[in-house]
Amino acid sequence: MGMSMGMGGRGGRGHRRRGRHHALMSEINVTPMVDVMLVLLIIFMVAAPMLTVGVPIDLPDTQAKAMNADTQPITVSINAGGQIYLQETEIPIEELIAKLQAISKTGYEERIFIRGDKSTDYGTAMKVMARISAAGYKNIGLVSLQEQDQ
Repeated sequence: MGMSMGMGGRGGRGHRRRGRHHALMSEINVTPMVDVMLVLLIIFMVAAPMLTVGVPIDLPDTQAKAMNADTQPITVSINAGGQIYLQETEIPIEELIAKLQAISKTGYEERIFIRGDKSTDYGTAMKVMARISAAGYKNIGLVSLQEQDQ
């Protein structure tokens, strides 16, 4: 009993404490990353509707299913008045093929979507489609809206 009291309560080892040693912290603070991701999400949610072609067209409804699209196609639009738009720029039908060839990245394999207003003259839509096809483009599609079940 007398021996333990002479040691000063250190347990008999005689070592001094030099302070606490902290292990390195190996955690990543993800809060700033989450903040940035949420800001980007909001930006993309606001910007996504603006990325669609801006020519106002009243598309017809069909029962066709939506297509899987990997790349952005070239869009040719025909409004109710018969004006033709390549992407968002109005062009005369005589310049359509030259402009298509200028902007197509994959040549005659480029996907081309034709958007026609439902009150557009059928002959105008067929004339545009025939010119594009005669120029050698193979991937031509007509765009419509899916029918809504009522």
